[in-house]
Amino acid sequence: MANMSLEKNPMPSQDPVERSRNFREVALGYSEEQAIDEAKRCLNCKNKPCVSGCPVKIYIPEFISKVAEGDFEGAYEIISVSSSLPAVCGRVCPQESQCESKCVRGIKGESVAIGRLERFVADWHNQNSKNSARKPSSNGHKVAVIGSGPAGLTCAGDLAKKGYEVTVFEALHLAGGVLVYGIPEFRLPKSIVQKEIEGLKALGVNIQTNVVIGKTITIDELVSEYGFEAVFIGSGAGLPKFMNIPGENLKGVYSANEFLTRINLMKAYKEDGNTPIQRGKKVAVVGGGNVAMDAARCARRLGAEVTIVYRRTEKELPARLEEVEHAKEEGIVFKLLSSPLSIKDNGEGWVGSMVCQAMKLSEPDDGGRARPVPIEGETFEIETDAVIMALGTSPNPLIKSTTEGLETQKWGGIVADESGLTSRVGIYAGGDAVTGAATVILAMGAGKTSAAAIDEYIKNKNNN
Repeated sequence: MANMSLEKNPMPSQDPVERSRNFREVALGYSEEQAIDEAKRCLNCKNKPCVSGCPVKIYIPEFISKVAEGDFEGAYEIISVSSSLPAVCGRVCPQESQCESKCVRGIKGESVAIGRLERFVADWHNQNSKNSARKPSSNGHKVAVIGSGPAGLTCAGDLAKKGYEVTVFEALHLAGGVLVYGIPEFRLPKSIVQKEIEGLKALGVNIQTNVVIGKTITIDELVSEYGFEAVFIGSGAGLPKFMNIPGENLKGVYSANEFLTRINLMKAYKEDGNTPIQRGKKVAVVGGGNVAMDAARCARRLGAEVTIVYRRTEKELPARLEEVEHAKEEGIVFKLLSSPLSIKDNGEGWVGSMVCQAMKLSEPDDGGRARPVPIEGETFEIETDAVIMALGTSPNPLIKSTTEGLETQKWGGIVADESGLTSRVGIYAGGDAVTGAATVILAMGAGKTSAAAIDEYIKNKNNN
């Protein structure tokens, strides 16, 4: 019988006070009964509007129907046709602005909890299934993938399923890209990421870590000396941005990129961790995106009083609504319509406070968002001993500077067409390396698109 409830089944989660003191996963996941009950809210629409909102085009009504029947492994098999990282997407994809925003049930109530169901299915498979992926027969062609983040892993997985010998080159010592260095354990457990990566290895994907493309080896060498017929660049955008305000070079000022890398990849949150991290008593995080929320919530778990400083109002916050709500529940303060002017020295070379300018909203900017402008004469000071700048990132210029003929944007992003093809034949790119910092699922969509284009390119080249 269909479930016509106007509300989603709530997601079980840790108590806010308790979770603000640990790095365990906040959301606990649906039980089998909750998943089946939620799946029965799906109307199984014939025109499937939810699929149009999914960058990787998962067969959503079909997998949800399997959940409603209690066939969880069947649901996983349907998801796996389109997605190489279902347990990841079920946790960090902004479904509320994508597939769930198209759900018919959302017209007169809440949409079906598509993301929560995807997570449930992936977790059920990982915990219960004994079926392991098998390496397809080789088609004799080699493809190189640069970067093991969501774009690179998706491209690698899709090509491996088609029989390509795929090698992924990762600059860090651990595969996963932003999934391991950027997203905190309490949102995305690293064991989940590694489980997904092991699945790709079972398909035959070869992952080589500690290889910096442009230093260890160049793209041109991959093609000319190692025989790769195509290359996909999914190197992300890991170069942090700063405001260039006075005091930004004081001790205690971090980029969110560095702060989160120390926390997530190097386990600085552990008392016996080998990498240092300042456990500030009062921390200010500048920015309003998901990265800002992640940094703020990590600082909170290290024991700090945390204030998020953002120059627009809550309505314009680019972070997921769920992340904002979780941050508030955990006691993080939002100082809105505020923009930093300078960071003051405490007299010993460390951060002592931050001076901010009060702002108001004016006419929309070129992107359509209300433009913040200063309120003349209104400034204030925030006492803080650490500042985390979460202002976005841009691609590292290393690949551009070492790859002849590779066209890039002024801000550093690689120029690529809709298929991911760059200005060099046989070289494709996607994800944050092309768009700048965006979402995991959009990067996956780009990797999927490029994998299809690379397959077509190599087939055509060998048929001519």
